[in-house]
Amino acid sequence: MLRFVLRRLAAGIGLIVVVSVATFFLLYATGGDVARSILGQTASQETVDQKTHELGLDRPLLTQFGDWLSHAVRGDLGDAITSRAAVTLSLVIGATLVSAVVATLLGVLAARRGGWVDSLVQFISVLGIAIPGFLIAIGLVLVFAINLGWFEPTGYTKFADSPGGWLASITLPVIALSIGAIAGVTQQVRGSMLDAQRQDWVRTLRSRGLPESRVVYEHALRNAAGPALSVLALQFIALIGGAIFIEVIFALPGLGQVAVVSTTQSDIPLVMGLVIAVTVLVVVVNLIVDLLQGWLNPKVRLS
Repeated sequence: MLRFVLRRLAAGIGLIVVVSVATFFLLYATGGDVARSILGQTASQETVDQKTHELGLDRPLLTQFGDWLSHAVRGDLGDAITSRAAVTLSLVIGATLVSAVVATLLGVLAARRGGWVDSLVQFISVLGIAIPGFLIAIGLVLVFAINLGWFEPTGYTKFADSPGGWLASITLPVIALSIGAIAGVTQQVRGSMLDAQRQDWVRTLRSRGLPESRVVYEHALRNAAGPALSVLALQFIALIGGAIFIEVIFALPGLGQVAVVSTTQSDIPLVMGLVIAVTVLVVVVNLIVDLLQGWLNPKVRLS
C-alpha cells in the first residue's frame, strides 16, 4: 500500500511541475505588455516602466521563473488567491460531498426498486444534465431568496464570523453547483449497481440468507463504488470551472472574480498562481480517489 501511495504521489508532483513550467513559458510566449495592460492605455511610458520594474518583468525569464517558483514552493501564490480560496473551496467541496451522498442514494434506489422509481430517477438525472447550472442558480435565487426570503440572494459570510451565516450563504450556490454532478454520478452508480447485482457472487450471498441490506450496501455498493468515484473525480474538475459562474451570480468573492480580472489584465503571476492552485486541488482529489480505489479494490494497488 505504501508503494502504491508513493507512486501516486510522485505522479501528482510530476504533473504539478510539468503544468507549472508549461504554463509559465506559454504565458510569456504570448507576448504583450503586462504593465500596460494593468495600468491602461492612458498611462505614461514612465509609469509603465516603473510598473514593469516593480513586477520584476525586466529581469531574465529564468530568473523570474525561479523567483516565482521559490514563492510557490512556500505556498505563497498571492494574497488575492489565498484570501479568496476559502470561498471557492467551500462551494466545490460542499457540492462534491452533496453530490456523492445524494447520487449514491438515488443510484442505489433506482437499481434496487426499478420500475417507475428507476424511470423517475433517470428522468430527473437527464433534466439535471440538460439544464445549465446558471439557470438553476437564477431559479433558486428567485424562489428561495427573493420570493420566500429564506436566504440572502447575494453575499458571503466567513465561517469565523458566523458558522450559521456561512452555511446560509453557501447553501443555494452549493445546490446550484451540485445538480449537474448529482445527475452524472447517479447514472454511474445506478449502472454499476445493476451490473453488480447480476453477478454470481451476489446471488450466492443472497442464497446464504444474508440480509438484503448487507448484500446491497456492504458488498454490491462497495463493488460499484470504484467507477462512481472515478466519475466523481471528473465532476470535481468540472465543478471548479462551474464555480466561476455561480460566484458571479451570487456575488461571492471567490477565485472566479480573480480569474476574470487576472486574465483581462494579463497579470501573469496571478494567472500562474490560479493555475497551480487548481492543479494542486485536482492532484489532491485524484490522490484521494486513488487511495479509496485501492482500499475498495486491492487489484488497483497492483496496477
